Amino acid sequence: MSFIDKVTVSALAGKGGDGRVSFRQEKFIDKGGPDGGDGGNGANIVLVASRNQNTLAAFRFQKELKGDEGKAGGDRNKHGRSAQHLMVQVPVGTIAYAPSGEVIADLIEDGQQTIIAKGGGGGFGNAHFVSSRRQTPRFAEKGEPGEALEVQLEIKMIADVGLVGLPNAGKSTLLSVISNARPEIADYPFTTLTPNLGVVDIAGESSVLFADIPGLIEGAADGKGLGHDFLRHIERTAVIMHLIDAYQDDVAATYSTIKAELSAYQNDLATRPEIVVITKIEGLDAEIVADIQKQLRTVVTKDTPIYAISAQSKQGLKELLFSVKDAVAASRAKLDEIAAVEAAAIPVLRLLDNSKAWKVNKVEDIYYVSGPRIDHFSNRTDFENEEGIQRLRDIMKRFGILHELVRQGIEPGDTIQFGPNESHNFEY
Repeated sequence: MSFIDKVTVSALAGKGGDGRVSFRQEKFIDKGGPDGGDGGNGANIVLVASRNQNTLAAFRFQKELKGDEGKAGGDRNKHGRSAQHLMVQVPVGTIAYAPSGEVIADLIEDGQQTIIAKGGGGGFGNAHFVSSRRQTPRFAEKGEPGEALEVQLEIKMIADVGLVGLPNAGKSTLLSVISNARPEIADYPFTTLTPNLGVVDIAGESSVLFADIPGLIEGAADGKGLGHDFLRHIERTAVIMHLIDAYQDDVAATYSTIKAELSAYQNDLATRPEIVVITKIEGLDAEIVADIQKQLRTVVTKDTPIYAISAQSKQGLKELLFSVKDAVAASRAKLDEIAAVEAAAIPVLRLLDNSKAWKVNKVEDIYYVSGPRIDHFSNRTDFENEEGIQRLRDIMKRFGILHELVRQGIEPGDTIQFGPNESHNFEY
């Protein structure tokens, strides 16, 4: 299956089932009362993070996520069955964005779930509306439509260590030696075309997740080469491991090139805890390796460790992995501390309840009424049923909407419309 880490899909939650208009009709029971049942709720669209998924390729041909509708209510007060929620599995590390760019889901743990589109509520049957004033209601509510929106899904891998470097720096070889990953390896650049993940067990004490990011080149942050498309996958890593081929002509310039690309993509990456690793030292004597380390120290900060290894001969791997374990633990602890401080500093804001807010806009002879609460009732109204419309009028009177319509000069015969659906209207 090909690796796809960014897709756009349409999410349409299920419509709620309609309420039922029904009256008891049983032998020996005269003038049976209303017994219409409520409709069931429509299906929610739910994203579920799964460690068994590692790509969004399944959405290449499934561009629409559509939830089932709730069942209509029945007679004898039978409640319609609610639809089963649509559970959509995505890789751990998936972020869902609304069209506005707002993050609506960030799934960072296996099994984590988030509703991205809520199903419509079922409409009440006529048995629900029985009162001393209305003993034989001959109307029921329609089921509400489910939420609909375009969602962009994007994977940002959650790894402890991100391997970066120029093409052919030895990232895939190192990952294949220290972990269970089996990336493609060859002696030419750009062998790795997609990110690879590998779990590394260090001395039986802890497991560290490594991510091998396709090779970066100068200008990657501006869209050049392969690495640009995958830079997002190191945004969440605790430690960046920078691999440099010992046979590069200028190791200091090589390091600076990749460091600049990380900074250009996201400034925070330039300050992320880092380990610099010289690779492919098999066959090089200690003096040459020491000279390479000395060259790198001119551009690498004194607090950043520099290791020299050979993945082929396993030289220096044990010391490197123990250093990685300590660096990841320290970085995660610092990130948790920062998160705790930021959470404590966030002020508690009391949001105003605008659910009952509404507005009236007049366009020619049509009065458009909108607002969260009145939209809720209009979506449930059967506009072909006069009793249902009368109930909506009563609600509008209670909200003060009818008074505003009169203030704006509404005349008998003028149209009152709710939302964009032209069928949701009646004459004043």
